[in-house]
Amino acid sequence: RTRLCAQLAQTLAAIHRVDFEQSELATLQRPKDPQAVAREEVERLAAGYRAFCVEPHPVLDLAERWLLTHLPAPEPLALVHGDFRIGNVMFDEAGLVSVLDWELAHVGDPIEDLAWLCVRAWRFGEDDRPVGGLGTRESLLAEYQAAGGRAVDRSALRFWEVLGNFKLALVFITQARAYLDGAHATVELASLGRRIAEPEAELLVLMGED
Repeated sequence: RTRLCAQLAQTLAAIHRVDFEQSELATLQRPKDPQAVAREEVERLAAGYRAFCVEPHPVLDLAERWLLTHLPAPEPLALVHGDFRIGNVMFDEAGLVSVLDWELAHVGDPIEDLAWLCVRAWRFGEDDRPVGGLGTRESLLAEYQAAGGRAVDRSALRFWEVLGNFKLALVFITQARAYLDGAHATVELASLGRRIAEPEAELLVLMGED
């Protein structure tokens, strides 16, 4: 686990060093204002939440307000994987083999990737190892910086982790809507609607650390 945590950090550092101005990446989504990446993402997700929710979610309302009052200083833009989590990598006994699912790649704040890897849903019960059930945030950031990544402000990491849990709640809301609207009548989507409470509970913990 320790080796894989370090390898994930090193891989993210390498991803974030990729020249996103090369012609092959010209079609990637980019922020409208490079100085307002975090605000744009909060507003985008909040609009999605209001469009798809079918019942009140006061924790998400609170999280939206918290995020808008804790916006981090802008980071230099980087290539962001967009869904870098333990379920989107292949590994064997030697460690990391491949990174999968690049369809959400975009230009943005690199801390987004680091924080998404720390979202509670990817720990699978190993809550003392917040980085995908593998290691600590401290070890992730240390390995990331040692591999050439920029120093990461812990308050910025916390902001993006709060935003990551907000985003996961929205994912569950939209999947539940697909079931409720009859688009996909599967038990899986219905059950995911009941899991909205999980990221909401984590949001209360993270926001309560002030």
